[in-house]
Amino acid sequence: PKAFDAAEAEARWSAYWHLHKLHEAEPTTAAPAYVIAIPPPNVTGVLHMGHMLNNTIQDVLVRRKRQQGLNALWVAGTDHASIATEAKVVQLLRTEGTTKAELGRERFLERAVEWKNKYGGIILGQLERLGASIDKRRTAYTLESPNDPQNGVDRGPEHDYYQAVIDVFVDLYRDGLIYRAKRMVNWDPAAQTTVSDEEVIYLERTDPLVTVRYSVVDADGKETGDYIEVATTRPETIPADQAIAVAPAHPKYATLVGQHVRIPLLDRLIPIFEDEDVDSEFGTGALKITPAHDKLDYAIGKRHSLVLDYDVLNPDGTLNEKSILYTGLDRVDARKRSIELLREAGHLVKEERHTHNVGTSERTGAVIEPRLTEQWFVDMKALAAPALEAVLDGRVTLVPDKFVGTYRHWMENVQDWCISRQLWWGHRIPVWYGPAGEVIVAPNEAEALRIAKSKGVTGHLTQDPDVLDTWFSSWLWPIAIFDTSVFTKDSDGKYPTGNADLNAFYPTATLVTAPEILFFWVARMIMAGLRYRGQVPFRHVYLTGIVRDKQGRKMSKSLGNSPEPLELMAKYSTDGVRVGMLFSSPAGNDLLFDESLCEQGRNFSNKIWNALRLVAGWGTSLSDAKPTPVQRLTQRWMDARIAQVSAELAQQLDAFRLSEALMTIYKLIWDDFCAWYLELLKPTMTDGQAEPLPRDVFEGAVRSFEQLMVLLHPFMPFLTEEIWHTLAPRAEGASIGRASLPTEKASDAAALITEQMALVRQLATELRALRNSRSLSMREPLPLVIKTSDREFFEAYLPLIRRFAGLGEWTYSDAAPAGSATLMLKAHEIFAVLPAGDTSAERARLTEEINYAEGFLQSVSGKLSNEKFVANAKPDVLAREQQKRADAEAKLAALRASLASLG
Repeated sequence: PKAFDAAEAEARWSAYWHLHKLHEAEPTTAAPAYVIAIPPPNVTGVLHMGHMLNNTIQDVLVRRKRQQGLNALWVAGTDHASIATEAKVVQLLRTEGTTKAELGRERFLERAVEWKNKYGGIILGQLERLGASIDKRRTAYTLESPNDPQNGVDRGPEHDYYQAVIDVFVDLYRDGLIYRAKRMVNWDPAAQTTVSDEEVIYLERTDPLVTVRYSVVDADGKETGDYIEVATTRPETIPADQAIAVAPAHPKYATLVGQHVRIPLLDRLIPIFEDEDVDSEFGTGALKITPAHDKLDYAIGKRHSLVLDYDVLNPDGTLNEKSILYTGLDRVDARKRSIELLREAGHLVKEERHTHNVGTSERTGAVIEPRLTEQWFVDMKALAAPALEAVLDGRVTLVPDKFVGTYRHWMENVQDWCISRQLWWGHRIPVWYGPAGEVIVAPNEAEALRIAKSKGVTGHLTQDPDVLDTWFSSWLWPIAIFDTSVFTKDSDGKYPTGNADLNAFYPTATLVTAPEILFFWVARMIMAGLRYRGQVPFRHVYLTGIVRDKQGRKMSKSLGNSPEPLELMAKYSTDGVRVGMLFSSPAGNDLLFDESLCEQGRNFSNKIWNALRLVAGWGTSLSDAKPTPVQRLTQRWMDARIAQVSAELAQQLDAFRLSEALMTIYKLIWDDFCAWYLELLKPTMTDGQAEPLPRDVFEGAVRSFEQLMVLLHPFMPFLTEEIWHTLAPRAEGASIGRASLPTEKASDAAALITEQMALVRQLATELRALRNSRSLSMREPLPLVIKTSDREFFEAYLPLIRRFAGLGEWTYSDAAPAGSATLMLKAHEIFAVLPAGDTSAERARLTEEINYAEGFLQSVSGKLSNEKFVANAKPDVLAREQQKRADAEAKLAALRASLASLG
């Protein structure tokens, strides 16, 4: 067909791959395993540009390893996403006129499963549209359980992910690594739950900054006439104040330290003291301390033995009765009312606008409240030490390695992990409480009852209502996707060895993820892998950048700068979009996405398709004639280039330089194959008819085309599969994804022929440029006189470019003909014999080249005159620079001679 029908081919080949199980892997396969476990997208999610980039990278890596003959496996799955999913269901219930509380836990979970089963698989289907070569049989889910109503998936007893998470909690608790404590946490008032630091998004906003006057009192509580001013953006929390802190030795407040002030509007006294954490540059240099509402205040209050739990907020963000003046008001309304009352009572010194970063919930958008609550925590220090060592000693490599420092800083300053969430959707905490407050931790209710009985606990047991942080399930991902029965110690105190899948496919090879979850997920997976398998969970972590628009802004729907991935694929083809994404995606650096890159990808696809149509047309008229010397040399050159690029691609992909690898194969196909190779082989025309092409030449062209498609396949799977099947008959079930990579290794002979061909292409390009500058028609033969010590080279290669440059006859001489133009080809001098006429244009060209050559020679000579460079440069580097200088000197001498010959 004239055009490639991408949409039709994508659907057809996706079905074909699935039908023939081409992406499935078995633990019994003898070949070494190469495994990638997908970072599980939220079950609530739909494909966005970040997913596009991340999963395209994973697919390229997996397809490449499959071609190399490895037992390549890509495991997909989804995360149950506690907060996001519960928020979706709560929102749905609101439209139905009911609430979570009215429904009750059991019925709410039933509705959540209904929602999940209806919408939860959307993103996996979209990933398949992207060409993701996953083993669909192994699709995992972090709430997967054959015994739990939240599941909706049942792959058998070895895939009880729900129970695995519970077992890990019990295991860590019994080893003293999980405890319960009252701590300051991030609180989402909309979802009414704690959230992790990773789920807090800081946004710039402008709020009132008010300066409030606190009156100083004497020992009898009488006002002395002195006062201290404090600036705050949270005047509604003044009723929770426990102290005023000032910077040590602050001259303004030195006489006030040790005294007390009265809280404005309230008859309660609080002390003034010094603390090193107070920023003397912010506001007035004095800080009101409300330990229950600020993490810094909590730390200061703890050091000074203040009351830490005087909390004036309800879980939903309204003010409680402890606030006295604002009971029942929302935070925002209470803030406005507080400012009004402070102004009326004369305590308000000034009000101004203050721009600052405010933490908001990633899931609900609500402003986060620091809140003191009782939660469950994991003691991280013992787990973090070996996980840090695994990166520092190279068992896990971070790509790029610039993130090692960040990782080390996080791990050396690790904080205990708050793992409880005040939600219903998720893994319910396996803790039961007795009537007298007894705490029983067990893997299930039956075991909890048995333990209670053994301890003499009587009466009803109540299970903890909270669920576990989503990260507490996903940190087990590389293990639990294969076997969930290995997290409970046996009678000998050892963890089970695991099933065949786990032992064949763990550890995985490469993790592709974002730097912002390097600690929240990557580090924790390393901790879990070392504890439960004694091995790191992956060998390489490829850290992608953020997808940004041309202006550098992070893509988001709220900004309206994020295109719809499915629409992009429909417009430019999936292969075109994959190429567009990868053209500018170096590891660890943000991708400045431009839709024109996808258009470039589609144009590349069209270029290849047109090349296919050209080659296919040759096959309709073949002869048994022997290939000409030009045809044989052209094929040798293309074989050499394919071998050379195949070796380059291996190095680039092994080093995760995917963008560079794509550009390498892109240039090979567009420039070498299409622009030169096919043009050099194109049949000559006689009386308007193409002469039959020798059969050997045609078969060589088909073979080269096939090899190029195999090399390109990981980047553009659909187009390459279509062309591979078009070029030759294939057995049912055959796929380019299982085709072997070109095996011919780059040799010295291959290097020589590619170097020589590069020179002759350079000559052709310069001759065409010369014709353009002199307005010479290609029909007018251009004779050459060549000054060289290697006539064999020119005799072999000049026939290749006769048509490209409109060459006439060539002779050899050391003397430049009068009126000729001089071209330098390394040490060779080529004199193009020009028709008689005005030489001003040639003079101008030569003068420009001389100026450039002089500048280049000066630069190289300067480097070689630098004693430090010469002393430290490697021998091969030094030799290259010296050769550059010699070539530049020879070229400059020839150019000057040519200019002189013009008179």
